[in-house]
Amino acid sequence: MILQALYDYYERKAQDPESGIAPVGFEWKEIPFLIVIDVDGNVVNLENTREGTGKRAARKMFLLPKSEGRTGQNSWQTTFLLWDHYGYVLGQPKLDEDRAKAIAMAEKQLGTFIAKLSSLPALVQADKYVAAVLKFYEKGEYKKVPALDNWSDCSSLKGCNLTFRLQGETEPVTGRKAVVEYQKANALLPDETETYEANCLITGKKGIVQRLSASTAIPGGQASGKLVGFQKEKGFDSYGKEQGFNAPVSKYAHAAYTTALNTLIKGETQMLVGDTTTVFWAARPAQLENDFSFFFTSPPKDDPNKGVRAVRQLYDSIAAGQLSTEDDNRFYVLGLAPNAARIAVRFWVQGTVREFGYRIKAHFDDLEIARGPKDDEYFSLHRLLVHTALEFKISNVPPNLAGAVIQAILNGTPYPATLLQQCVRRIRAERNVTRIRAAIIKAYLNRHNRIYQKTAKEEFTVSLDKTNMNPAYRLGRLFSVLELIQEKASPRINTTIRDRFYGAAASSPVTVFPQLLKLKNHHVAKLPTRSKVYFESLIGEIVDGIKAEMPAHLALDDQGRFAVGYYHQRQDYFTKKNENQ
Repeated sequence: MILQALYDYYERKAQDPESGIAPVGFEWKEIPFLIVIDVDGNVVNLENTREGTGKRAARKMFLLPKSEGRTGQNSWQTTFLLWDHYGYVLGQPKLDEDRAKAIAMAEKQLGTFIAKLSSLPALVQADKYVAAVLKFYEKGEYKKVPALDNWSDCSSLKGCNLTFRLQGETEPVTGRKAVVEYQKANALLPDETETYEANCLITGKKGIVQRLSASTAIPGGQASGKLVGFQKEKGFDSYGKEQGFNAPVSKYAHAAYTTALNTLIKGETQMLVGDTTTVFWAARPAQLENDFSFFFTSPPKDDPNKGVRAVRQLYDSIAAGQLSTEDDNRFYVLGLAPNAARIAVRFWVQGTVREFGYRIKAHFDDLEIARGPKDDEYFSLHRLLVHTALEFKISNVPPNLAGAVIQAILNGTPYPATLLQQCVRRIRAERNVTRIRAAIIKAYLNRHNRIYQKTAKEEFTVSLDKTNMNPAYRLGRLFSVLELIQEKASPRINTTIRDRFYGAAASSPVTVFPQLLKLKNHHVAKLPTRSKVYFESLIGEIVDGIKAEMPAHLALDDQGRFAVGYYHQRQDYFTKKNENQ
């Protein structure tokens, strides 16, 4: 189903001349530098195509003949048509490797590149662009490139890709009609190992089967990683069929779905949360497709309110009934993660634009909780995850958590238990109940009860709920009040009872609260009469609601309820204070 959806996406885009999707046999690639030559093959300049300087310089994309997979010690035998990195194009060694070995390897790579040019048909070699490139090598002009001004910048880029441009022209040689027609005609030709014909599992049409799948590079993975791969052993082969012949996909269908996937990964319809690269697309244009990534990732630095506006627009579109018209528009979300030499599919979710819109709205509804006047109205999944991680670093988030949370949001299912566990552990370790952590616990428990317990009433409201009789929630409120009393009695105190007793109070209340209630009397004695009455009345209201005896231990879920109670009570106190002022 994944390959079918990607194939359909390519077919739709290929019919639109303005879509920019690469035709079969081609791909969009960054080329930082162009070797400028004249019609006689003489080198003129090494042109920098990047905008800006340094690592953040924007590189221009060019439509080039598709690259081929190459790995192992014989990878030097494979090169690309009229472009490649400086080892193949110029015979220049890599700077960070053993010098003697790097020079020998670069010489072999250069030989492969020249041999491929020489093997082109006479009709292609007759093109004046291609003829100029051939003269460039015949005259040994490639040896002069390292003496040009921009060479130090080029050689400092590891594996810097190069191609050629004729002086006075704007486009590189790879865009010449003769080159394009040759590449299109040869892109789907089978090699000597591809002799098997069968009905394609994607199109249903009979054709030559692709034996090996093309590589797809994703962040954190190997450049040779593949979405589809087959083992080549007796235990995996049957009836004489090896590798891709076991699950036949025609060469055209393979080229279509791999081009579609690479286009999605390199385009704007992708996002990276944790180690999971997520691509998404709709059957036809929809606003959700434009805003989808802003629901989950941090907003761009030049527009920090982009995510908030995207969520508000989603709410407005639902209120206006716009999503009701998207019931027949399919939406697809594919989560990929690096896994050794392959790509692991973390999740695959499909539905309608309307379904996804309502489920994303439900996610933000579940996270809504009382907040301060300076807090953002909504926060992304990226911010949610870092609040469960050590030092607030996304790299410390468990590998599978990001994908599991996205899947829960898009399917409308309970959040993974790991989310609650990570959140409660960080609160206990840091003794800090942030707004986002309280929102995570509230959302997790409310959704869990709504789906598994089938309870219509939410366990937690957005703000303080004095009718909530859960002992853990009440104890969290009580702990918050006791801390407030201590802070009022000693305004300059640096360490409060939260810093010393939060972990014990949230897990073994019976061992801590009797001591804290005695300590409270000492602090209350320092307060004005009016404050004494207020706090004693508040403590009485909270304690009276605890019907049973004070629990000896609190389970993980109850530790979460304790944290929400603590946050609600503290937020309520300061909200009232601001209103009085």
